[in-house]
Parts: sequence; C-alpha cells; structure tokens
Amino acid sequence: MTAKTPTLTTPDGRYIVVRGRLWRAANPTLTEPERKLLVTELMDARRAVAAARRASDREAEVVAHAAVDKAKHALGERGPVWWTDGAPDLNRHMAQTTPYAEWYRQATGEAEGA
Repeated sequence: MTAKTPTLTTPDGRYIVVRGRLWRAANPTLTEPERKLLVTELMDARRAVAAARRASDREAEVVAHAAVDKAKHALGERGPVWWTDGAPDLNRHMAQTTPYAEWYRQATGEAEGA
C-alpha cells in the first residue's frame, strides 16, 4: 500500500493542486461542522451520481449532479469566489501557467519549462 501524498495547497489557501491543475479550495470561513456537513452532502451526491449511472437512470443522474453542484457552491468551490481582494478565479488552470508558476515549480521540484 502506498502512502497518500499530502494535498498541495497554494500559499494563499485559495486552491489545491491536482495533477498540476488548480482547483478552488473550500471557503476557509466555513466552520468545521459546516464544512464537514457539506462534504458529507457532496460525497453522498457523488455516490448518487455513480449509482444512477450504474442503473442507467438518466433522470436520477441529473438530480444527483444538481446535488453535487449545490454542495460545491455551498463549499465555495464553485460560483462567486470567496475572497474579496479582486483577484481572478484561476480554477481549472494549469498551475505552471498562472501567477503561482514559480511557487509550483519550487513546491514540486519541477524544472522550468517542464
């Protein structure tokens, strides 16, 4: 069994990095109980998507996708950004092509232009 790699988070806490891509992190102003509840709802909704797909139930899948979207909005991972300094939303951008590029290279040990 391999050890789980810790999640790489940008220094400002706005994004996590998955396979070199920035994904908006949850709003840090959520209380821990709020965050846990929303993550539980998100995981339940994702399981419902999978179950609907296995059952080839398109209607249930649409409902489950809507539940995923609702949870992600509530977490702050979608919709309006949760920060207030006017910085752009770089969600889904490759870290190496953003203002985080130098930080990312240092954090991952990647050579420039790799």
